[in-house]
Amino acid sequence: MVYQRRPAREHAAAHARSGKLWHADDRSDIRLVGWLMLRIGGVRRVKGGTSGVGPTTSGRGLTGASWIEDSPVRWRVTLIIVILIGGCGTTTEGVDTPGGAIVTERIDLPPPVAAGGGSLADALSRRRSVREYEPMPLDLADISQLLWAAQGITSSAGQRTAPSAGGLCPLEIYVVTGRGRYHYDPYRHQLEVLGEEDVRRELSRAALSQQAVEEAAAVFVLAAVYSRIEQKYGDRAERYVKLEAGHAAQNLLLQAVSLGLGAVPIGAFYDDQVQRVLGLPSDHEPLYLIPVGHPAK
Repeated sequence: MVYQRRPAREHAAAHARSGKLWHADDRSDIRLVGWLMLRIGGVRRVKGGTSGVGPTTSGRGLTGASWIEDSPVRWRVTLIIVILIGGCGTTTEGVDTPGGAIVTERIDLPPPVAAGGGSLADALSRRRSVREYEPMPLDLADISQLLWAAQGITSSAGQRTAPSAGGLCPLEIYVVTGRGRYHYDPYRHQLEVLGEEDVRRELSRAALSQQAVEEAAAVFVLAAVYSRIEQKYGDRAERYVKLEAGHAAQNLLLQAVSLGLGAVPIGAFYDDQVQRVLGLPSDHEPLYLIPVGHPAK
């Protein structure tokens, strides 16, 4: 299996060529709460496109500038400051990701299959915790489907496959395979490359040496960022985040069944060691390790 990677400079160039302040996928499920326009002189019409100052995006904020034509011989500048907030922020290559790493390339995931397949009742009746796997990798299409099932975008408004308190989306998903470490970007449905080393053995040691973690084709890691919802929900924030992790994990487990794969949710591990192995910042608390693979015969 060969991953198709898109270099950061190619993605950034495509963004710049669009002539837009932001892309549609950049603003999914992000709430526009206000913008401030500082004007110098009168404004009659906006001259098409942008000039001089290109658009920039980073995490949850965006700034840009458009040139304003006031008369044939005079120019005025309108500075537009756009403030975007929301727990479900996006990232751009070359900047800090939610995982705290610098992303230099991305892997485009195959589109998820949102219809068809087996029945939910069938998946529920066949779900079992599977801890032994065949030594073979997952197809990229399977990884795509599993990530989408857990936290995929299902509407133009940015709604996801799993419910989230206040739509604030405090979960981040990481994937560990024999090829490296990745962070899932649900807005672009892409994997952000965080490293190309195989850390499954180290991750297994952090999980009390459970063999399923080391032998699985892929380990999906659900991490919580409590700060995204604490301001709104206060003391109940932790409860809501952990409920959401359960929703996302069950979606992933049932999707694994429908794909003919085996999986097991694991909660026994040392948080700080998992954070160190994956390179997570201190405010990203790992909640679940979910090894997935082809069940051993």
